[in-house]
Amino acid sequence: MRLLFFGSPEEAVPFLEECARGHEVAAVITRPDRPSGRGLRLGPPPVKSAAPRLGLGVLQPLDPQEADQELKAFAADMAVVVAYGRILKPSTLSSTKHGFLNVHFSLLPHWRGAAPVAWTLLRGEGRAGVTLFWIDDGLDTGPIQRKAALDVPQEEDAPSLTARLVGLGVAELGSALRDISEGRIRREPQSGEPTRAPKPDMSLAELDFDLSAAELHNRVRALQGGPKPYLRLKAPGRESPLRVAVLKTALEEGGGLPDQKGLVLRVEGGRGILIGLRSGRLWLRQVQPEGKKPVSAADFLNGLRMKPGGRLETVP
Repeated sequence: MRLLFFGSPEEAVPFLEECARGHEVAAVITRPDRPSGRGLRLGPPPVKSAAPRLGLGVLQPLDPQEADQELKAFAADMAVVVAYGRILKPSTLSSTKHGFLNVHFSLLPHWRGAAPVAWTLLRGEGRAGVTLFWIDDGLDTGPIQRKAALDVPQEEDAPSLTARLVGLGVAELGSALRDISEGRIRREPQSGEPTRAPKPDMSLAELDFDLSAAELHNRVRALQGGPKPYLRLKAPGRESPLRVAVLKTALEEGGGLPDQKGLVLRVEGGRGILIGLRSGRLWLRQVQPEGKKPVSAADFLNGLRMKPGGRLETVP
């Protein structure tokens, strides 16, 4: 088949490679270059960087509608969309024969929106998946070509789950493209109660020990893709709070007591520090004090000269 590919971030690159493996990609459409790094130099989206090694041309319109006539001239059978980052209007969606097939990292209609992986983890759900659906004029509301699910372990974080969903999604896309090329096009209406997955609010990133162990753990693993979760801690010899990013945690069986909030219960070099919370107990495994490199939580506690029986206190 003759395809158009719309995508921008690193996660979209394997999907572009899958499209190029067995089909003709007439053009790659991606976001414009953006400032990045300390020097704010313009940098290309990862999909743009990948296109030349696949021998593919790239378009970078500020607004996809600007390229509508050019897209129609490609006379593509369909388009594949993976995290493109722009809303596609009806005039653009009509530029191919079969339509635009989007790869979404949830089991639609569950978690429609920009951050399905984060909300899957924030809610502590044990199942996730990918849905390949035909884009219409709603937000992730179009009919489904195919979907697939996987289990989510309690310790999995957003980068790990995203990587596994990419692998699952690439396999599903390969099957979908074979089906469509052989005339097996499905447009099954979505069914079930929809839920929304907007980008997580910055307020979710600030952690404190009034959260339950499960809530804090779910925030830490969900927000490793941003905004980074952190604690504002009282620290000896400092007037201002010490901001500490929390990179890895693990749940511990057993309940907590209200007077144990922030209490250091155990310290183990290979596991970190076990703290009590409003409800439950949690291992802090890896942290990153502001302006420093990531360290084990046990080493961080040693730097504070605190031992089991001491108490970590958060500052609003």
